Amino acid sequence: MSYDWIIDVLFWVAVVFLVGVYVSWRATRLDRLHVRVETARAALDAALVRRAAVALELAASRLLDPATSLVLATAAHEARTADAERREFAESDLSRALRAVVDQPGFAAAFAGRADGAETLEELAAAAAKVVYARSFYNDAVAAARAARRRLLIRVLPLAGRAPLPGFFEIDVEPPRF
Repeated sequence: MSYDWIIDVLFWVAVVFLVGVYVSWRATRLDRLHVRVETARAALDAALVRRAAVALELAASRLLDPATSLVLATAAHEARTADAERREFAESDLSRALRAVVDQPGFAAAFAGRADGAETLEELAAAAAKVVYARSFYNDAVAAARAARRRLLIRVLPLAGRAPLPGFFEIDVEPPRF
């Protein structure tokens, strides 16, 4: 009796098993990348909200002239209330408004003597730096997820499911110079 057919069956079972393990690994990796994008987006949103809150605090602190306070408060309010379509533009406007405020002659000197002013400036500097880092982490996560979704296996087998293709978050993030 010849048992060659058993070896053939075991070989094909092993091949199917290994292909299944690989496909499962790729699907799990893609899922983790999408979770990473969502987590990075939540961190970016938190950093943006914090920056807008500190900008509103600065505008309401009575440490700025009324016109500058109004411009800064308007930009911060627009950034906090913008819908998804206008969010990048509103956040860029807030970045430019913050730079315009900080770049005013004598700005830092006016705040140096006041305890609450120096504290607000430190908070603003920290919030602006966090936005830069959070945007960088988010865009890196998006790039990794998009690269994974371009792979042939992911496209042939719908391993991404119905998850939308993540998009980059492009804003003017040059922090103000204190």
